Amino acid sequence: MTRIDQDELLAFVDSVRRLLADRSTEADVRRTMERPEGYDPELWRELASMGVAGILVNPQHGGVGAGPVELERVMEEVGAALACTPLLSSGVLAAGLLQALDDADAQARLLPGIADGSKIATVALTGPKGGWTAADLDVRARETDGGWRLDGAASFVTHGQAANLFLVVARTPDGVGVFELAAGAQGAQIAALPAFDRTVPLAKLTLTGAAAQRLACRRPGWEAVEDALDLARVALAGEQAGGARRVLEATVQYAQDRFQFGRAIGSFQAIKHMAADLLLESESCTSAARHAASCLAERNEEAAQAVCLAAFACADAFTTVAATSIQMHGGIAFTWEHPAHLYLRRARTDAQLFGTPAAYRERYIQLLETQA
Repeated sequence: MTRIDQDELLAFVDSVRRLLADRSTEADVRRTMERPEGYDPELWRELASMGVAGILVNPQHGGVGAGPVELERVMEEVGAALACTPLLSSGVLAAGLLQALDDADAQARLLPGIADGSKIATVALTGPKGGWTAADLDVRARETDGGWRLDGAASFVTHGQAANLFLVVARTPDGVGVFELAAGAQGAQIAALPAFDRTVPLAKLTLTGAAAQRLACRRPGWEAVEDALDLARVALAGEQAGGARRVLEATVQYAQDRFQFGRAIGSFQAIKHMAADLLLESESCTSAARHAASCLAERNEEAAQAVCLAAFACADAFTTVAATSIQMHGGIAFTWEHPAHLYLRRARTDAQLFGTPAAYRERYIQLLETQA
C-alpha cells in the first residue's frame, strides 16, 4: 500500500472534483441513469486515466496502490456529484477481493484491466435477503471432472449488467470459495432488478451448472471477502459523507436566496435550527468515515468497530440530511425534477448496500461487548 502525502492527496482529490463538476452535472446524472449499462463510459475512461479506477490496485499491476484513506476522500467527491460510475463495484469491491486472495495468476491477468478501466468487474455475493454475511450465501459450488460448477443465485449485484467479469462467492464442501466467471458464460443469466435509485444499477445473477474457475486462497475464504467488504464499507461511508455535505451546501444556499415576507428564509429561527442539526449530521458523518478509513489503513485494533460505526452513522446521516433538505426547500423539492430527490434516493439505496444500519449497530455492540 502506497500512502500519498497530504499535498498530493489534496491535489488528486481536487482534480477528481473538477472533472466531476464538469462531467457529472445533474443533467449528466439524469441522462446517464437512463442508459442500459448505468454509467458513462467516457467519464469512466477519464477517471481511469487519472488513476481512480485503479486507486487500490498494486502498482505492479498498473494501479496507484493507495489505501482506504485516499479511497475515502475520492469517494466523498463521487458522492457529492452522484457520479454514475462502476468504481464501487470494480475498483473497490472486485479489486479489493482479488488482492485479498492468494491467486497471483488471477491478479496478473485481471487487475491491469480493472486498473485501466477496460475491464468492469463486480462481486456476486449475497442471496435474495441481502444480508451480506456468510449465512446469506445462496450460490453453491460443486467440483466435477471438468472443473467447478456453480448453481444458485446472487442478488443485488452492483453494475451486474455492465460487468464483463464476475467474482462469485459460493459455498463449497470445504468452506467459502471465490470463483472467476466471465460474463455471458453458459449457464449464467444476468437480469436487471427494479431499483429505487436508478443511478445505482442492481442485477440478479442466476447460475445453473455454470463453469467457473476457483481462485486460490490460503486462509478461510470468507475472511478475504470481509477484507474486501471493509474497503467497500469505507468507500460507501465516504460517498455518503460527500453526498450529505453537498445536500447541506445546496440547502443553505437556497435558504439564503429564498425570500418570504421580505426576509431570507435562512433568517427564520426554525430554519436556522434545522440547518444547525444538518451541519452536525454532516460533520459527524465525515468524521466517522475518515476515522474508519484511517483505522483500516493502520490495521489497528479499533478498525472493526470504526468501520461498523461509520457504516450505520453515515447511512443515517445521509438519509436524514437528504430527507430534511426536501422539507426545507418547501413545495418545489417535492417534484421529481428537483435534485433533492436524486440525493434522497441515493441515500436510501446506500443505506441497504452491504448491510443495513440496524445490522451494523448490532455488530458494533457485539464488538464492544467482546472487548469489555
